[in-house]
Amino acid sequence: MKLYGIKTCDTCRKALKALPDAQFIDVRATPLDRAELQRFLDAFGSDLVNTRSTTWRGMSEAERAADPLDQLIAHPTLMKRPVIDNGTLYLGWNKDLEETLT
Repeated sequence: MKLYGIKTCDTCRKALKALPDAQFIDVRATPLDRAELQRFLDAFGSDLVNTRSTTWRGMSEAERAADPLDQLIAHPTLMKRPVIDNGTLYLGWNKDLEETLT
């Protein structure tokens, strides 16, 4: 199982604590390649882009209008997190998902 996120993200920390065997990939330290991001976008669509983030608020209108894939490549922290891959992709972390995966 892989967990994609940012090491300073509280939600990612909660998920990692509940899934201690998961391989953690910090998308800030190790940016994802285009194919991996496209796979996530295919699964989650526009939900993958966190429009409530500080990164989004700091972007210009032109940057916000860009293709989501290009946005995520330029700004890895714009990705909603965590993304969990255990053969099936999951976005986010909540009690229901914790019960499903643990």
